Amino acid sequence: MRAHDVIIIGSGSGNSLLGPDYEGLDVAIIDGGTFGGTCLNVGCIPTKMYVYPAEVVQSARELGPLGVSLDADAAEVDWPAIRDRIFGRIDAISEGGLDYRRSLPDVTVYQEHVRFTGPKTLVTDSGQELTAPKIVIASGSRVELPDLPGVDLPQVHTSDTVMRLPERPARVVIVGGGYIAAEFAHIFHGLGAHVTQLNRSERLLRGQDREIAERFREAAENQWDLHLGWTPEAILPEADGTVTVRSTRTSQDDGAPGDTGPGGSGSSAGQGDTREDVADVVLMATGRRPNTDLLDPAAAGLGVDQDSGLLRVDEYQRVLDTDGNVVEGLWALGDICSPAQLKHVANHEARVVAHNVVHPEDPVAADHRFIPAAVFTHPEIASVGLTEDQAREEHGRVAVKSQAFGDVAYGWAMEDRTGICKVIADPATGQLLGAHLIGAHASILIQPLIQAMSTGQTVQEIARGQYWIHPSLTEVVENALLGLELD
Repeated sequence: MRAHDVIIIGSGSGNSLLGPDYEGLDVAIIDGGTFGGTCLNVGCIPTKMYVYPAEVVQSARELGPLGVSLDADAAEVDWPAIRDRIFGRIDAISEGGLDYRRSLPDVTVYQEHVRFTGPKTLVTDSGQELTAPKIVIASGSRVELPDLPGVDLPQVHTSDTVMRLPERPARVVIVGGGYIAAEFAHIFHGLGAHVTQLNRSERLLRGQDREIAERFREAAENQWDLHLGWTPEAILPEADGTVTVRSTRTSQDDGAPGDTGPGGSGSSAGQGDTREDVADVVLMATGRRPNTDLLDPAAAGLGVDQDSGLLRVDEYQRVLDTDGNVVEGLWALGDICSPAQLKHVANHEARVVAHNVVHPEDPVAADHRFIPAAVFTHPEIASVGLTEDQAREEHGRVAVKSQAFGDVAYGWAMEDRTGICKVIADPATGQLLGAHLIGAHASILIQPLIQAMSTGQTVQEIARGQYWIHPSLTEVVENALLGLELD
């Protein structure tokens, strides 16, 4: 059995643990996937590199109200050039990171999957046994596919594979209603494909504030074919190389909001309770699951949440056993234990774990109070804190203000008719409880609100304790705050 001082399972955010405090320690990094993890290789970074050109083209399509005529639909999209620009950089970073870790004298890289055989013992795919007094579990999550006939056809993809297509497909069917579906619908639509989105629920982006989700639904159905309340039952191959997605209606409400779209080739209207959509590519955006089960946590007595499959941890990111007690010498971070499944959360937890592994006598706790998130679709969405429904349930009386982008000077210039900044506060204390934006640059505009919530500033202090540049789009945040009716 090979013994190390520290074993790190996962090369995403787990790879960032190795700072100066780890010099001289015998460290193992174990990852049977692509070095660098989900965000770098198949997640945040490559998707946003696709989002940007899609956003440029989609914005050009919407120039009419500004008095500018530009036929963005005639734009030539060189999909292979876009793809190669993205992965020419990403693949080099992944390979460079692997080569660098391999070059370090005190680091051993195992390019295998691994599972527990005991609380501090592991075995790799090749049968090599490993042990360490300190183990960090950062093995992430993976895409989850439904049990659906035809899901294994070569035309069916997940977010792991769809970005490396050799050519841009003409017709794409996207199954799902979450952030991955929203971002890829924008990417493919923006870059000129005909997009059909199918979702079994009547609501998109269920984790978002209801008002924001409804505004996005309205925007989405004006861009691509959106069909809510439909569940795919089979994906059928056709002789010409396309596939047909056969769906049944989840809801019997024929007038369900969202069962509309701009139309176009590739879709057939639903006939009663069934519909068929023809596609060159199907993207299954039906969620992700933590990789906990692949580690055989029961062999080590590790606690796993039965509903989510997440590894159970305490505030110091220490792994808990099945009785809720701390397992000494084990920590976890990222998608394996965090319901947020966000890279910035994993990075924060990595900083916490990096300290706690080498300073267990003086541990620091993770701060999960105000976790922001963004959906890089069109229009962009960003959120932090409680939704309006959650705030009313938890606090009863709340102050709420939705400020339209189009009601501030820069919003006038943009002719924005969709975007809003919504803020929710405790009227008695002036503390922000939540903030939600939909519109251009939402992920940037929300940052002062995240900072205010994290530092405990009141609404009055944020709104009047600093200058807000006029006329900039940030005035939509200022005016939202000033519009709150506080005690």
